[in-house]
Amino acid sequence: MGIGQRSRRRVAGVFAATVPLVLGVVFAAPSSATPPNEHPEETSGATVQARPADTDHSPNIEHLANLPKLAPFDGIDSYGTDIAFKGDHAYVGNYDGVVVYDIAKPEKPKVLTQIVCPGGQGDVSISGNLLFVSTDYPRTDDSCNSQEADSADPQAWEGMKVFDVSDPAKPRYVSAIPTDCGSHTHTLVPDKAGEAVYLYVSSYGPSAEFPNCQPPHDKISIVKVPLDNPAAPELIDAPVLFPDGGNPGVPDGIRETSGCHDITVFPERDLAAGACMGDGVLFDISDPAKPKVTEQVRDDENFAFWHSATFNNDGTKVVFTDELGGGAAATCNSQVGPHRGANGVYDLTGSGADAKLEFRSYFKLPREQADTENCVAHNGSLIPVPGRDIMVQAWYQGGVSVWDFTDSANPQEIAHFDRPPFDPGELQLAGSWSAYYYNGHIYSSGIQEGLDVLALNDPRTDPAKDVRYEEFNPQTQPVYAG
Repeated sequence: MGIGQRSRRRVAGVFAATVPLVLGVVFAAPSSATPPNEHPEETSGATVQARPADTDHSPNIEHLANLPKLAPFDGIDSYGTDIAFKGDHAYVGNYDGVVVYDIAKPEKPKVLTQIVCPGGQGDVSISGNLLFVSTDYPRTDDSCNSQEADSADPQAWEGMKVFDVSDPAKPRYVSAIPTDCGSHTHTLVPDKAGEAVYLYVSSYGPSAEFPNCQPPHDKISIVKVPLDNPAAPELIDAPVLFPDGGNPGVPDGIRETSGCHDITVFPERDLAAGACMGDGVLFDISDPAKPKVTEQVRDDENFAFWHSATFNNDGTKVVFTDELGGGAAATCNSQVGPHRGANGVYDLTGSGADAKLEFRSYFKLPREQADTENCVAHNGSLIPVPGRDIMVQAWYQGGVSVWDFTDSANPQEIAHFDRPPFDPGELQLAGSWSAYYYNGHIYSSGIQEGLDVLALNDPRTDPAKDVRYEEFNPQTQPVYAG
């Protein structure tokens, strides 16, 4: 996502004072030897106000539940972000930490605990009992008690944090490791030997004034975390993906490539797709420690910011998203039109080093949104329907959309859920950041709205209810039978 990216200094951290949160004893602390913050920072700022209950939704979607953001994450600047799932729990990132939800009863989700650990944007993934969290804004140190810092400070810290969630109600801080330009997003890549996980760290926004984020930054960072010793993560490489510099960009139009925004891996086929600002990229990850770029595509006519990617279940298609306006603009209107701020559907032809991405169509939300609603293509996942390519996707204040791209050239929406504007009189950052299908339900993380749970009841998608995962990281795509 592009909201707040990137002056590399957090403009505000808005919390409300609350009851101290106890997270348990640290068994292996990072260099600062400080556990997660038990006393949240107290700073002034507005809290999220009650929202209208009325929604616009298709007949085949039912709104089962909403859990609003709770203190200290109820500030306007405490954006809800991405989601990782394990068993009966959803781990939802926030610019100020992580919320752990009990979703054993999807119609009655509960907040189990909250990890207060500011630093934006709180991108999350999970493997076994380990939770990985991105920090993308400079902090005074690697602890959860850190304060805001400036990127011009060579001592400022940002990167990856590791928590133990053996007991989801009592997460324990394990370790941390810095990465150049921080960690805007990260993607978990399993080790084929089952002894470690790799984290592909995507970040951007370099400047000659930032000692820890120097241009051109045409690279990602690769962190290896040994599963038997998560207290010792290691930065093993920072490969340059664009030796020729990537897309040079166009001022006020196409974003210059200076790193990647997000990467989705498809381990079953040793593939990854990178959304790298000005470029769409395909990787060979047969050796996860040494990803190789095999294909690179651009769309300088309609794509402004390559944001994220999703494979179909056969690994024969890739959906790339264009985050026109960085997530903070109203782009779902007639002025912008149907081809910008949209998804691009690509067929993947050939195999191995000969694989090519071939454009087939655009898909954009078919309902126009108000000029006070930030709306653009954002995070989503496949709905595991054997034999069809169906995806659920977040569109910020455009809501949640379910669409079918089985026919790559003619994608169609089949369901939707949409709230009224967060503020009818003024453009405010709000709406669904991530919408994913997990074990029979759709879960949406709202920037301001908290957690929504939706039931999708449609004969075209009902077979997905039989597909169950014990663990689900949407950017580490599993394969379902069918």
